[in-house]
Amino acid sequence: MTETTGRHLLEHELEERLDALLFASPSHRSIGRLAAQLEPLPRLRQELVLHWAGVAAQTYAEIGHLIASLAPEVLDKLGDAGFESWVLAGLDAYDKHGLRPAMERLRDVDGFRAAAQGARPAAFEEVEVRLGRFVQGLSGRPLALRAGSAAWTDTETIFLPKTLGGLPDIVANRRLYKATAVMLWAQTRYGTFAADLPAALARWTERPRAIAWLSLLEAVRLEACVGRDLPGLGAELAAQRGDWPTILAPMIGRLSVADATVADSLACLADCMESGAEPPLLIQSGTLDPEAALRMRDERIARETRVLRKALGALRGAAGRPAESEPALTVAPAADGVTLEFRIEGDVVTLPPEAQAAVQSLVQDLGELPPEVLTPAGPGSWQPTDRREAGTTLAGENPEAIRYDEWDYHRRAYRRGWCHVVEHSLGGDDDAYVAEVRTRRAPLIAQIRRRFEALLGEDRVMGRQPDGDDIDVDALVEAVADRRGGREPSARLFARRLRNQRSLAAMFMVDMSGSTKGWVNDAEREALVMLCEALEMLGDAYAIYGFSGWTRTRCDIYRVKAFKDAYDAAVRARIAAIEAKDYTRMGVAIRHLTGLLVAQPARHKLLVTLSDGRPDDFGDEYRGHYGVEDTRRALQEAHQKGIRSYCITIDRQGADYLKHMYGPANYTVVADVERLPFKLADIYRRLTAA
Repeated sequence: MTETTGRHLLEHELEERLDALLFASPSHRSIGRLAAQLEPLPRLRQELVLHWAGVAAQTYAEIGHLIASLAPEVLDKLGDAGFESWVLAGLDAYDKHGLRPAMERLRDVDGFRAAAQGARPAAFEEVEVRLGRFVQGLSGRPLALRAGSAAWTDTETIFLPKTLGGLPDIVANRRLYKATAVMLWAQTRYGTFAADLPAALARWTERPRAIAWLSLLEAVRLEACVGRDLPGLGAELAAQRGDWPTILAPMIGRLSVADATVADSLACLADCMESGAEPPLLIQSGTLDPEAALRMRDERIARETRVLRKALGALRGAAGRPAESEPALTVAPAADGVTLEFRIEGDVVTLPPEAQAAVQSLVQDLGELPPEVLTPAGPGSWQPTDRREAGTTLAGENPEAIRYDEWDYHRRAYRRGWCHVVEHSLGGDDDAYVAEVRTRRAPLIAQIRRRFEALLGEDRVMGRQPDGDDIDVDALVEAVADRRGGREPSARLFARRLRNQRSLAAMFMVDMSGSTKGWVNDAEREALVMLCEALEMLGDAYAIYGFSGWTRTRCDIYRVKAFKDAYDAAVRARIAAIEAKDYTRMGVAIRHLTGLLVAQPARHKLLVTLSDGRPDDFGDEYRGHYGVEDTRRALQEAHQKGIRSYCITIDRQGADYLKHMYGPANYTVVADVERLPFKLADIYRRLTAA
């Protein structure tokens, strides 16, 4: 900036300069007001403002306008040097986060001044990335960080407040974030949720006070655990909190011993609650939500157990032993004393990465591998099949497997030929199932049929035809009047009745993943029986296919009813044979069935997915956002080919991802499984009546 001395610029001169600098700003109409604000400033400050407004306007004109409008206030509070730092902070925010965060940062003049003086509270977004890596290193397994209204953990995610400002400077507040995250990680690492906390807390009518006391007592125990395993980090925690509250003195020795568990904290809790005292505040201890944490922990243990059992079954098979046989498997610490070593028949075997992560997660949660992990799957909750269907092979070994692209949202590109699809004809010989459902559900089938009757419509009568089955009376009257009036009468005196022709093909895509085992699978089969009984009266072309699979190299499609198949005994037996199998790699199933649907000559095409949850597959890659984005892209591809898509799910938590995948109007969540057949029929009727 060129320093300029002399008289300060007048309003019209400033307006001319600002007009040249900010001509692209949407707020251009207020240039006159800006000039009036800047006129009282000394010339040097006027030039300072014009310089930095111009620099900012080259990045984004609206930022330049905001800088000019706030300049008098900022200069008054921060001075010339502070003004320049404030501008640069705003431009840095624009580069890193975009326009809105930059504008918010510039408007927060007091916050900027507080930060410059070292007194500003720390913000979660400032520590999120670095703290996330730190926690990942501590836990050794994915433990996400999220901003929340309070500090707590559900054992898979650590929630931290959006800001922390209990300490005098920003550095101390950032350390407070770290200490709080460590204490919440310690809850997941050292067994806070190993006990049935909801039951233990049920005896206390003052539940908030009991939770506050338990959080504080656990903080004492957990800090001691951290101090033993990680002495440097334990010292940081101690320095952060200062002296323990005096009221905790009788409990500290009891909770700091090496074998102290959450049971000891619960025993101390009884004493604290009976004393009637209020728990002192320890800002870094966080709080507890026992129900949410235990629910998530149980789900994770079940999930990791499935992953590990599947991997061990594959290892038994690789060692030449049937997957269902008793395993000759031993587990012991490896030479490094940290990892676990697996041996089959004395030979060391290597687990796949997802199974290694499952081992570490289970050991952290339970202290050891559960015995049932090391034995073959038996009756009970679902375990994905690790044997091949009779007469089938894995897609990766089948030369007839069809290859499909898969969308990788990380790359914003397709993985070419990534998924291997094999289509099977679902076997079945149960002739009695459909007949039993027909008898048991006869009143419901009758109701559904009546709902479909409206789709048949009335026959259409075409008048004034040259030939036909009936006389068109109106045309005949006109012809007689024309003849009497001396005009040539029309010869088109007949009416022809045309049937209301429908041109629609519907594909029903049925989730056969392992999670549908039990009542969900029963509901799917009954709904399909009742739907088929009603669809037969319409005459529409329809098909039913199931889908499941195991990784990208074995994506199985099960033909229940192809478009060409009649609804005969074989199809009815296949409906009865629908059962839970493996995982839910949904995107490739949509692409395959879209191809079958596109080949139909109908003018209107409909794809209805019947599922109990989100896309999922063995391992971590497809699970989560990757699978949702791939499925969404597959649905977009179907839409571009003229196919309307709809999803009916029994996942009560599905609203968080279904809207993104299908759009707000193209899915429904069925909470009452008894209503599933009606919902399926209503949606089909609504979508096909258009």
